[in-house]
Amino acid sequence: MAPVPDRFTRFVAIDWSGAKGARHPGIAVAMCHAGDTAPALVAPPAGTLWSRTGVLDWLRDRRHEPLLAGFDFSFSAPFVARGAHLPGETTTADAHALWAYVDRHCDDVDLGAASFLTARRGRHFYLGAADGAKRDFLHWRVCEQADATTKPSTVYDAIGAAQVAKASFAGMRLLHHLDDHIPVWPFDPVPKSGALIIEIYTAIAARAAGLPRGRSKLRDAAALDTALAALGSGPHAPLTRYTDHATDALMTAAWLRRAVSRSNLWHPAALTRAVAVTEGWTFGVA
Repeated sequence: MAPVPDRFTRFVAIDWSGAKGARHPGIAVAMCHAGDTAPALVAPPAGTLWSRTGVLDWLRDRRHEPLLAGFDFSFSAPFVARGAHLPGETTTADAHALWAYVDRHCDDVDLGAASFLTARRGRHFYLGAADGAKRDFLHWRVCEQADATTKPSTVYDAIGAAQVAKASFAGMRLLHHLDDHIPVWPFDPVPKSGALIIEIYTAIAARAAGLPRGRSKLRDAAALDTALAALGSGPHAPLTRYTDHATDALMTAAWLRRAVSRSNLWHPAALTRAVAVTEGWTFGVA
């Protein structure tokens, strides 16, 4: 179901990372409140860079707040077309079980999942030419096939700048550790109170802000303010450094605040119950 009007008053967009290690320049957290004040970056609780476990703890501490938090990674692997998340390996019948499976088979630091992919390269994941023809790994979720405005990647492709595999499987570990703390849409019902987590795709926010394909990365203050204004937001406070991660998070938080009231985004035509529990959905794909 869709949330009632004014259900959420805080909107968070998180640019995520699946990189190895414990501190990640690729993670950025931006938050805005109801209204039109510009989003601001949330500083990590320790040091100058976020860890994945730091994001986990930050969200757990806010589980009772009226907060809508979007993560920029795929929350599940394709299931509907082939009847399994990892055919020939998993018997997981829903995404919650997949998250637990991935976490159980990973010992990487800071909720990483690089070893999970490497151990299954050539079988489930494409990491290079030695794994065979890349086309054999190109399988998509229903929501990825339904998205006509962007070009989503498959979680089975783990090579190249556009790949989402490493971040997604690391993110599944985080979602597993958030189980019983914060519901995740559409796998779980929208709660009447407290926080909710959704999957986002920053390119969708970029299209909504009027940025064309191939030119959606914002690298200066003026470009960011132009995008924010298109999303109904006031200008931002100047940043020390303008990175793609920071500007993506800021822009997407502003988009999320505006998009949350669109009922059709909570009820996409292709989002059946079977899709919802096994694959999930990217908020913003109608």
